Amino acid sequence: MLAITALLASCDLDWEKPDLATPPPAGFKEARPKSAAPIQAGAEFVSKFGSKELTGIVELALSDNLDIAAAAARIIEADAQARTASSPLYPNVSMQDIVRTNRTAGTTLNLGNAATGINTGSFGTSSNTQTQKTNNIPNGRNYGFFQLGAAAASYTIDFWGVNEDASFASRLLANASRFDRDVVEISTVTSVMNGYFQVLNAQDRLQIARTNVAIAEKVNAAIQGRFTVGTASMFDTAQQETVLATQRATIPPLEKTLRQTTNTLAVLLGRTPEAFSIKGGSLTQLKFPKIDPGLPSEVLLRRPDVARVEAQLASQEFSVMNARAQFFPSITLVGLYGPQSALISNLINPQALAWNAATQLAQPIFDGWFLQGQYENQKGRYAELAALYRKQILNALTDTENALIAVKETEKQLKLQTVAVAAARRAFEAANMQLQEGTIDIITLSVTQNNLFTAQQQEADIRLSYYQAAATLYQALGGGWSPTTRNAEIARANVAYEANKGPWP
Repeated sequence: MLAITALLASCDLDWEKPDLATPPPAGFKEARPKSAAPIQAGAEFVSKFGSKELTGIVELALSDNLDIAAAAARIIEADAQARTASSPLYPNVSMQDIVRTNRTAGTTLNLGNAATGINTGSFGTSSNTQTQKTNNIPNGRNYGFFQLGAAAASYTIDFWGVNEDASFASRLLANASRFDRDVVEISTVTSVMNGYFQVLNAQDRLQIARTNVAIAEKVNAAIQGRFTVGTASMFDTAQQETVLATQRATIPPLEKTLRQTTNTLAVLLGRTPEAFSIKGGSLTQLKFPKIDPGLPSEVLLRRPDVARVEAQLASQEFSVMNARAQFFPSITLVGLYGPQSALISNLINPQALAWNAATQLAQPIFDGWFLQGQYENQKGRYAELAALYRKQILNALTDTENALIAVKETEKQLKLQTVAVAAARRAFEAANMQLQEGTIDIITLSVTQNNLFTAQQQEADIRLSYYQAAATLYQALGGGWSPTTRNAEIARANVAYEANKGPWP
């Protein structure tokens, strides 16, 4: 006991947990501080854009996406690991059948000493010598041992909570695996939305490019006509041909983007590119959903990634306590009950029954500071996860603020760009009319053409950013996840833990 006391005194078992206090602000800078219900999840939220095709694609992704399937498989792994880690909480009972034969070498047996005797006649006239006698050495002996249906049991009394801590740590990781699947699901829905918006943007820009090509062709035909009658120079025709060729050159990259983005969407739906097609349409035909962020404290409760890191941190706390409990003694109860016999025919004899029971006490004395190293390692891991937990909270709040900024500012930008496009169109129409009247040169017309074409493409890209900001805000607000979802996931984890245990216990 003195050695045990000295060992525990030499180990630093005090643990001061890192401070986790990170109070959320009262409200977001980019939104009014008012409470709001969680946004709708998945296809319900997507339906607000007014596209049945997009809603159907999201539903397919939720059922067939391979990342979600892999995350669901990791839940099965985590549940099984939780059950494995919890097994030491129960007795270990097994049946031991033994059939064994031992052969002892004859040379190791105690056979006794050889006898020698000498008789001598009187006067030494005669003698009679008895020869040495040696026993025959046997070839050896066979010993049998048979044990049938003997029940062996062992159970470690969990005085210090070693096994219970390991069980809790693993079960909390099973909860975290479910939260991780929710993170993957929200990320997948966001990726599908962004991919679909990119497809519509590519189609919008293709339509703009083809319209601009038609405009450039019409202007080029007019200048060629003027060149034929001598009212336009070769420079004028070359200038407009440059404009026309430039507009035609914008089409292949847009076609590439459209097809490649469609293929990316196919992967998100778990399909090959050949098995997937999309009709699309235009971003101008979509509706922009109204999204209320709510309060920062509400957002933190609606983020599965925050819940995941929180569950990992809680699990690690039990791992620290498990490592601490390893320093203390462990008591294990062992026993055996069943028939044993040297002859197999005697196994059914009542006298063949044997049993034993024992208590084993184990206390680490010196292990080269192995347990101390494990304990310090677990404490370091907890400090790491504590820092990541606080960072995840900051990231969640920052994601929401940035998404709100993106929605607000791109909306302003889109309105201003729409005004710029209208002005550029009026300028081009006026320049084209003046060219026909001969009051301006081709350079002025080319400038107004390029200004219109550029403004239209920029408007399409800003509209894409506007709708992508909505998708980002959906993800930042937790994608419809809520404390209700969290409780349901934990309940499912508990059901999975209790299921399929078999008859023991």
